[in-house]
Amino acid sequence: MGSPHTPALATEEGNSGTQKKSSYNNVLTLAYQSLGVVYGDLSTSPLYVYKTAFSGKLSLHEDDEEVFGVLSFIFWTLTLIPLLKYICFVLSADDNGEGGTFALYSLLCRHARLSILPSQQDADKSLSAYHVEGAADTWECFMFKEFFNNHPSFQKGLLIVVLLGTCMAIGDGVLTPAISVLSAVSGIQVKLTHLHENYVVAISCVILVVLFSLQHHGTRRVGFMFAPIVIAWLLCISGVGVYNIYRWNPSIFRALSPWYMYRFLKSTGLEGWISLGGVVLCITGAETMFANLGHFSSVSIKIAFTFLVYPCLILAYMGEAAFLSKHHEDIQRSFYKAIPGKKYFPFQAVFWPVFIVATLAAVVGSQAVISATFSVVSQCCALSCFPWVKIVHTSSHIHGQIYIPEVNWSLMCLCLAITVGLRNTNMIGHAYGVAVTIVIFITTLLMSLVIIIVWKQKIIMAGLFLVAFGSIELLYISASFTKIHEGGYIPLALSMIFMSVMYIWNYGTLKKHEFALENKVSVERILALGPTLGIVRVPGIGLVYTDLVTGVPAVFGHFAMNLPAFHQVLVFVCIKSVQVPYVSEAERFLVGRIGPKDAHMFRCIVRYGYKELQQDKCDFENLMVHNIVAFVEMEENVRTDKQCHEFRASDIKYHDDPSSVGSVWDQEGNISSTSEADLVKPCVSVLGERPLCKDESMEILSAKESGVTYILGRPIAKAKKSSSLLKKFVINIAYAFLSKNCRDSDVLLKVPHSLLLEVSTVYYV
Repeated sequence: MGSPHTPALATEEGNSGTQKKSSYNNVLTLAYQSLGVVYGDLSTSPLYVYKTAFSGKLSLHEDDEEVFGVLSFIFWTLTLIPLLKYICFVLSADDNGEGGTFALYSLLCRHARLSILPSQQDADKSLSAYHVEGAADTWECFMFKEFFNNHPSFQKGLLIVVLLGTCMAIGDGVLTPAISVLSAVSGIQVKLTHLHENYVVAISCVILVVLFSLQHHGTRRVGFMFAPIVIAWLLCISGVGVYNIYRWNPSIFRALSPWYMYRFLKSTGLEGWISLGGVVLCITGAETMFANLGHFSSVSIKIAFTFLVYPCLILAYMGEAAFLSKHHEDIQRSFYKAIPGKKYFPFQAVFWPVFIVATLAAVVGSQAVISATFSVVSQCCALSCFPWVKIVHTSSHIHGQIYIPEVNWSLMCLCLAITVGLRNTNMIGHAYGVAVTIVIFITTLLMSLVIIIVWKQKIIMAGLFLVAFGSIELLYISASFTKIHEGGYIPLALSMIFMSVMYIWNYGTLKKHEFALENKVSVERILALGPTLGIVRVPGIGLVYTDLVTGVPAVFGHFAMNLPAFHQVLVFVCIKSVQVPYVSEAERFLVGRIGPKDAHMFRCIVRYGYKELQQDKCDFENLMVHNIVAFVEMEENVRTDKQCHEFRASDIKYHDDPSSVGSVWDQEGNISSTSEADLVKPCVSVLGERPLCKDESMEILSAKESGVTYILGRPIAKAKKSSSLLKKFVINIAYAFLSKNCRDSDVLLKVPHSLLLEVSTVYYV
């Protein structure tokens, strides 16, 4: 099963050689850059894998059966999960170039009509560039689609599974810095044997505080250092590994045989099975290969892992196993003990250089996971699964580099609490193992559905994928859960807290949208009541923000009833997320008319992908007015005989800026259905010439000069008196608390307070 989608490539025969050379250079450059961002966490796992695996009652015997068995498990786990599962399969399931748990879920939502977002339209499906070979659905694909459509409870169950995986990924942002930094710093006790554990914890906490305090600067300023540090680290551990293999046990290569896994479990029994909870830490960070796919190409990530990361890690683990086979007493400090010194090495001792590089690599791995956590929370906000928080750009060149203050300081406090509270990398490793195994297993479950629903493969293919990888991951999950009482409860507790917040916020948001749909008012009713209420039109443009893509929100009716005056031009603005990562500027706006022409009422739908920042609007007012004017001029030059048409950005050129999309709406504000035959050809205005139609356009521009006022609704949720106690707690207490303490809409939209009108409404759910 290869990649099911084919990217569109524009090439010229005459320049094919140059383009291929440039393409190779780009791929190698991205592969180099990916080392510092993607593989920082995965490459530092040798610091703690063996010590965690042998932290229980499992002991070493003279026949080295245990060392060979653990190494065999490490080798085949690295080979089957990151190399085979992720490199060969999962990286092919990108969502328009983006990866991660939400990317898989987004693919399923679009192809099986599952949606966690309100105000979705059929027109949004055209935004996706993901093409699948073969349009016909298999009977398995059709069966799964119908099953989810007929059983909404399973849709909610799938959402809970996705949220669980996302929460575990956020938990990695807490555990990774703690275990990586503490494991690296603890190596100092190998040389300074009298150094108390409290000093090691204190040094680790100082490094963590500095790390989180520097987050607001972003990763761009120090990004050029990341890849060299990881490369130096990989070369160090692989070089030390080769030396230890040659010096202590060249026959360690025999452990690559899977036969040693069977012998290990047979001879060690229960204790061997429990130790697998530490072995699974060798693939910590494997999920980041998929999650960071949007910043790099699939080929570059595959090259970096296959030709550098994978062989270096294998050599490092083999070398440490060779050292352990001759030094049974150094299990808990085997990594640093295995570093050659003056006694066995012809040059100066290399401990301190390796120690420094290990500490830097731990910081790099932690930085990558923290940045990934910011991205995950940002996606959750866009998908209405997390309360709105402040999102800050840290780079003017790279859009994806962001910083979230609330999340950063929360992660720091949790990370310090775990470091100080547990003080033991083995217990943190047990917690880390639970989080890692659950995340990779959820990816396997979602991939099985993608194979059937999106790739339209036979169910036997999905079954083989699920059994082959899911059985391995379930084995590790079962082993990790035996350590629940020894730190494994931490990611579960954190995930339950995060998931409760996400589910409550998503539930309250959907209920609010359902109430808005049920209580929307008619444009005709507002206009008919105008003379009775004495409604007057005042100069300027009024922007009424709403979650609805059809009809007029109840908040505007409430506003018109109590303050019977609104602006000369009225625009109902709906800013919504769609289930694609990014929306091009050409597809950003959908503009349409509401009511009769002389009412000067429009609807503007602004669409953003779930990886874009909605509050990052540059000259939003002028761009919106530009789109409305372009729509009016296009509309005036179309003779439709009362037929409705849809316009695309590629059809509209207003002053050489093809950034507008227009659609005609009916009296109720519902978008009309269109076909390709209905598409209207553009009336292109020439730069420097006056447009053909000026009356309404000039009126809109004049209203813009008079000023723009923002009208925002502030809904207050209340549970009905007949609701259950659980629902009253969720709505009246939990959701109300989150709504009160999250970022306000005016802050997110960067609305000047002097131009803001807020209308409060109470809705019952």
